[in-house]
Amino acid sequence: MPSFLQPTLRVKRLSPEAIIPVYQTAGAAGLDLSACLPEGPKGLRIEPSRIVLVPTGLSIEIPDGYEGQVRPRSGLATRHGITLPNAPGTIDSDYRGELFVPLINLSQYPFEVLTGMRIAQLIIAPVSRAIIEEVADLTPTHRGQGGFGSTGA
Repeated sequence: MPSFLQPTLRVKRLSPEAIIPVYQTAGAAGLDLSACLPEGPKGLRIEPSRIVLVPTGLSIEIPDGYEGQVRPRSGLATRHGITLPNAPGTIDSDYRGELFVPLINLSQYPFEVLTGMRIAQLIIAPVSRAIIEEVADLTPTHRGQGGFGSTGA
């Protein structure tokens, strides 16, 4: 792949236990993000219907013109009901703080997150910034003001 299509993601470990994100297969679109719990707790329990912020022990530098999209892992979602309440979450290129992943437990059973567990995936994607133009009227369309469900079943 040409280098102009491969932005460089700079990663800083904030904890020696933090795991640097990697693509698990040659065709993977996302980098796996892993939990890095503070020293002491063996696990972080997520009760049913609760949201917790899970630390990764990492901060990143996303290149200008790109964003990080944090998405759920399909295995956690389908097997355990663990997903992201704000999927996809956005990490702006100018954010330099620690990455935290909000997880929600949609199941009826508690779930335990352990250090090193893969909890989400990170997609690095280009960003377009629109030019904002205030106008008196918008170009009409066939759909018009039709909202949710207006285009059919």
